[in-house]
Amino acid sequence: MLTYSYIKALHIIFVVTWFAGLFYIVRLFIYHVEAAQKVQPARGILETQYKIMSKRLWYIITWPSAILATIFAVWLLFLNPSLLSNSWMWVKLSFVFVLFLYQFGCQQIYRQLQNDVVKYSAAQLRLWNEVATVILFAVVFIVELQNDMNWIWGVAGLLCFGVVLMVLVKLYKKLRQRKSWDPSDSKN
Repeated sequence: MLTYSYIKALHIIFVVTWFAGLFYIVRLFIYHVEAAQKVQPARGILETQYKIMSKRLWYIITWPSAILATIFAVWLLFLNPSLLSNSWMWVKLSFVFVLFLYQFGCQQIYRQLQNDVVKYSAAQLRLWNEVATVILFAVVFIVELQNDMNWIWGVAGLLCFGVVLMVLVKLYKKLRQRKSWDPSDSKN
């Protein structure tokens, strides 16, 4: 079982780096979209830098982490196929499937921005960024509460958390629109 523990540790490590990449890539998308609204030469400099940063993050950290996390997960299931007889595992795998759909969505946004196509606003991308957070919460609660019926309540609570998170993002957007965040615009 020592081998199983090492494989599980590697799986967890690559899941962490995968999520880190997903969280940061969308932040870079947001900055890239905001840079597209600036005037030259700042616009060109920032867009070039965000393209480089995104490419390195996406292909050196995020995709390799997703692939390695998946390889180690399949290896774990091969070593312990009884996990597949648990309903919580199928729910977890469903969320992992959604996570891959999310990653493919990020891949599409990545390609668009690399080709100077801006289809989403910074606000839309901020909401998009929260999808990975909701998936992370779901997977952790499902894995930790796997043998309790509490994981069902955890997932329901997670969905409520997602709704609250989306409301808070909308409120934050309204606050930003109402208040000037420009430090040179002093009203004192």
